[in-house]
Amino acid sequence: MNAHWRLRSLLAVQVVSRTGNVATTIAVPFVVLSRGGSATDVGIAAFAATIPIVLGGAFGGVLVERFGFVRSSVASDLVSAATLVAIPLLAWTVGLPAWALLVLVFLGGLFDTPGESGRRVLLPGLATAAGIPLERAVGHFEASVRFSVLLGAPAAGLLVGAVGPLPALAVTAAVFGAAAVLAAVTLRGVVVAPATDAGAAEPSAGYWRDLGAGLRFCVRDPLFRLVITLVLVTNLLDAARSTALLPLYADRVLDGAQSLGIVSGTFGGAAFLGSLAFGYVAHRVPRRITFVVCFVLAGGPSLAVPALGLGLPWVLGACVLSGFAAGALNPILGAVELERIPSHMRARVFGLLSAGSWAGIPLGGLFGGIAADGIGVTGTFAIVAVVYTIVTLSPLLGGSWRLMERQPAAADASGVKLAERSAVSH
Repeated sequence: MNAHWRLRSLLAVQVVSRTGNVATTIAVPFVVLSRGGSATDVGIAAFAATIPIVLGGAFGGVLVERFGFVRSSVASDLVSAATLVAIPLLAWTVGLPAWALLVLVFLGGLFDTPGESGRRVLLPGLATAAGIPLERAVGHFEASVRFSVLLGAPAAGLLVGAVGPLPALAVTAAVFGAAAVLAAVTLRGVVVAPATDAGAAEPSAGYWRDLGAGLRFCVRDPLFRLVITLVLVTNLLDAARSTALLPLYADRVLDGAQSLGIVSGTFGGAAFLGSLAFGYVAHRVPRRITFVVCFVLAGGPSLAVPALGLGLPWVLGACVLSGFAAGALNPILGAVELERIPSHMRARVFGLLSAGSWAGIPLGGLFGGIAADGIGVTGTFAIVAVVYTIVTLSPLLGGSWRLMERQPAAADASGVKLAERSAVSH
């Protein structure tokens, strides 16, 4: 396969794997509700599903560098498939106690972040070999993530409504299996381009020292400290919305799982178009101002409409606006990360950045469920909307946020621009 087809294969694997993740987030809350669970129980299940994402990101990056990027992608999807198929099998045979459901959901998400980190590390080299600018390649990669929401959310919602949440999880397990096979067949033999940045030739100093080096890089980089803090808060609020509040809103105000799938799919479809479109203009627009405007729009409308208790047409309209704006966020952050992170430690730093940014997600789902029981779903939506808008305006304060803009630098052998003022050298 030539470089263009390898890159397309990488994007296809990402779409299929993330489609399985999206379908899981749709089906699991309705498994809980179908068993008589409360809003708080939904929040607890969301906590169990998201805390392994943080743990896998924090501790899995170094293992990905040692185990191999393609093998990590394949293994992560196989684990997800095995744990998901175990849920309906247990429920239909010996029984599925609540603790077993939580354990299986936890194990299913534990290797998701390492698998995606492995795929992300392969992106710059494949993009360079295919002659595609970095920011466009990152835009396409993030568009594939959004496209998976467009595919997975409506399909999962319809499937849950038609056959129930347990059969839907069995189908989702097959989707993860397909992603593993696709990666094993089409990405076998893909290698990362040789790194030329400082320190690239340093041998491994052991698991904990390698992990510590990645952690020191994240802590010392002034921009990444701000990014992690901002995205940690917004991801916490997004998790409250997506894993607890939206399923509850769909169950109580809209038409159940089908409406949840349509709403999530609409947001994902708009975000897919936003990522795709932004990939072609990303290198021409200022990053920081664009980032702020799009971030505010990504949260405000989609949170304000449910806070007012409005129906499905209003919710869908807000999702179109917010989703399209959200499509620009990850391409900007992804390009900044690839420019600033030394290529030899990308897997571990990607994992650590993901862990730091996603550390609030488990608490977000739990908070959303508990708050919905205490003050109501619409009241919780209103609080989340106000906090989200205030927080996403913070990059306008300047300071180290200005480092988000393109820095004068020479391109390395892989076509990735490396920042002249690397935080490691401070």
